Amino acid sequence: MLDSYRRVLSRPGALRFSSAGLLARLPISMVTLGVVLLVEDRTGSYGLAGTVSGVVVLGEAACAVLHGRLVDQYGQGRVLPIAITGFAVSMTLLVTAVGSDWAMPLVYLFAALTGALLPQVGACVRTRWSHLLDQPRDVQTAYALESVLDEVAFVVGPVLATMLAVLWHPVAGLVVATAAGLVGTYAFAAQRATEPPSGRHRDGALRLPMPWRTVLPLGLVCLSLGALFGSAEVTTVAFAEETGARAVSGWLLATWALGSMLAGIVTGAVVWRRGPAVRVRWGSFAMMLAMVPPVLVEGFPLMFLALLVGGCSIAPTLIATMSLTEQTVPHGRLTEGMAVLHTGLMAGVAPGAAAAGFVVDHHGASAAYLVAVAAGLVAVVGAQGTRTRSVAAAPLTR
Repeated sequence: MLDSYRRVLSRPGALRFSSAGLLARLPISMVTLGVVLLVEDRTGSYGLAGTVSGVVVLGEAACAVLHGRLVDQYGQGRVLPIAITGFAVSMTLLVTAVGSDWAMPLVYLFAALTGALLPQVGACVRTRWSHLLDQPRDVQTAYALESVLDEVAFVVGPVLATMLAVLWHPVAGLVVATAAGLVGTYAFAAQRATEPPSGRHRDGALRLPMPWRTVLPLGLVCLSLGALFGSAEVTTVAFAEETGARAVSGWLLATWALGSMLAGIVTGAVVWRRGPAVRVRWGSFAMMLAMVPPVLVEGFPLMFLALLVGGCSIAPTLIATMSLTEQTVPHGRLTEGMAVLHTGLMAGVAPGAAAAGFVVDHHGASAAYLVAVAAGLVAVVGAQGTRTRSVAAAPLTR
């Protein structure tokens, strides 16, 4: 089954840029939690900590598409080093502002800048794979690999940030996240042999239109995925606390991520007879149904099983979404198209978490899993929008 992965990783430079991309993505999974731990330690307020962390997320979501557009126009090697350097400077200012009790407007300003300057390395890695590979099956395998690495980052990052903050110092997680971002992004950007040509160096200066009839429905699918992530995380923590073992919540969420990771590995190794548009529709439907059993579960053993199965639909759906974007968006604007999806993911987390928290407060944790079911239903509706003639006829041009 691993032959598919060996085939894509054997391409010259592939293993190097994918590894650098994994390191460069660690800040995405560490910064928001690190900010919460730092602000709460300094002020004693989880509410204030969550607000500052939310501003970081909003800054990132607001500027993700702009990052993608700049990368497509000027190239990864030019834009990424500038962005990650600005991110490191703004993060330093944010930590200083919190530690020195500067005025809150300055804290919020630096939080917004930190999120806004965080590079969209995940989109850049997938664009680079699309440039390097010439077979749709290989591109799907590469995207599956990156989805698995995303899961690795989101399993390792929060644990690392928490351990560093508890065992060393509240700022330690943010220092490590910033260092990983600098080293990983610089190493990724320096690999020019596999870098896609920028818009300024492509044959023909014509800027091809973005296929919004496909991208916007896929953005809605990703928005729903983000809401599902945010709601399920809050609900799972509340479920563990109601059951009397809050510490188990981390293991429950890790089991959910494990299910997604395993399904992602299988997805990349399988030769699919149906195109990504069909898989997005079926994956969204499966994702909605998979979140129904946790509503009915009361004990830990069954909840572990329910979340393991529930996670199995996430990575395949996300992989199909990315693959469909790769097949329909002009390659001169692919990073921008990927960034639209990432914006949807980020933008959906906060409302999903807020809705789940409201239901937990009024009806309990089990009922709050219905928020994830509702998010899945919205994804199903969005996936139906991919039934367009332009998608079916769109060639994989290079």
